[in-house]
Amino acid sequence: LSVGTKIGAGRAHVIKSVKDIGTFKAGEVLITEKTDPDWEPIMKIASAIVTNKGGRTAHAAIIARELGIPAVVGTEDGTETIASGTDVTVSCAEGEVGHIYKGKLKFDIRKIDLKKLGKPKTKIMMNVGNPDQAFEFSFIPNDGVGLAREEFIISSYIKAHPLALLHYNKLKDGKSREMIDELTAAYPGKVDFFVEKLAQGVAMIASAFYPKDVIVRMSDFKSNEYANLIGGHEFEPKEENPMIGWRGASRYYTGNYREAFGLECRAMKQARDGMGLTNIKLMIPFCRTIDEAKQVVAEMKRYGLVQGKNGLEIYVMCEIPSNVILADDFARIFDGFSIGSNDLTQLTLGLDRDSELVARLYDERNPAVKKMLSDVIRACKRTKTKIGICGQGPSDHPDFAQFLVECGIDSISLNPDTVIKTTLKILETEKRVRKRK
Repeated sequence: LSVGTKIGAGRAHVIKSVKDIGTFKAGEVLITEKTDPDWEPIMKIASAIVTNKGGRTAHAAIIARELGIPAVVGTEDGTETIASGTDVTVSCAEGEVGHIYKGKLKFDIRKIDLKKLGKPKTKIMMNVGNPDQAFEFSFIPNDGVGLAREEFIISSYIKAHPLALLHYNKLKDGKSREMIDELTAAYPGKVDFFVEKLAQGVAMIASAFYPKDVIVRMSDFKSNEYANLIGGHEFEPKEENPMIGWRGASRYYTGNYREAFGLECRAMKQARDGMGLTNIKLMIPFCRTIDEAKQVVAEMKRYGLVQGKNGLEIYVMCEIPSNVILADDFARIFDGFSIGSNDLTQLTLGLDRDSELVARLYDERNPAVKKMLSDVIRACKRTKTKIGICGQGPSDHPDFAQFLVECGIDSISLNPDTVIKTTLKILETEKRVRKRK
């Protein structure tokens, strides 16, 4: 499966273990089994990515889109058929199927005059995770950032588990302590390192797009992903199914992670109030129940993040069927919804989005998923609550974006490389809807 619409070329580098990522060089093509947040530091310097496993919503696909890097996922045998050291060209410009060619091939580049691009009524926002690319992406026509994930900053710039920093003196693993010492050497304390690094990363994105809204999603690592951060194995449980386990909102007010969430809140307050970036809006992921929503909002209030104060808005990800079914109740607590179509699709259809065995069934355009979406958009119109989408669907399928526009969605957040072509489709749809009226 191709991810994005770009073409990348370079020397292939097959890496089978995350322990070997230090050998990867900028401009190479990463060939591996699959990726997780541990791989992000080298993904951002790759010219292209090829994985054996995964579908359109796998980690490699999501990050490649955000970085604007071409990727081909689910090849099954890429690590065996592509030899390290050979020059390859990875093409995602030929439809839904990705192609990997031997050698560095020439290709044509088409340019679009952005001055002639119209501005749709539907807000066009972007998914931006890498602070280093924020300024560059800000020149693409946009209405702000619909999704800025904390995970990229934590895995690429902080690298250590927040609890390993909070409880550094209790760490049993000497290697972890050495790595943390090296990372935090220039900071007065381990906790200060986490708060300042996270605040700075978010601030880089928010300042690049200021004064437009930048919606920052609080951390949404799964327990197995947290465990892979430095020192993480000492603080994380082993879960049978982390995808629907202890993640998102459920971590923020329970167990040891409650104090780690406090560090996230301190960082967001520093970026908003300390640096004056009040265009930062905050978003809560994977919030299962109304009671959970109330507890998280109360927890944020403890750290000075109060709805309405200094213009703060708190959104919720709409990615669980309960968010749709109880939309009116969630709307009484939060200032807005952002549809996470990746998780909402897998939970509505009851399938594992990362399983190649059922990948053919995964489609945001399934009638059941579309009914979920139209229902929650109607609920938000009824309650006068903002609603947008930040999932992969509109970036992958322009016809899906057209459906959302027809439903009356307020904003669509796209991956940077799909903004232009999707905007053109949305303009066509809005014109058609106006004629109908």
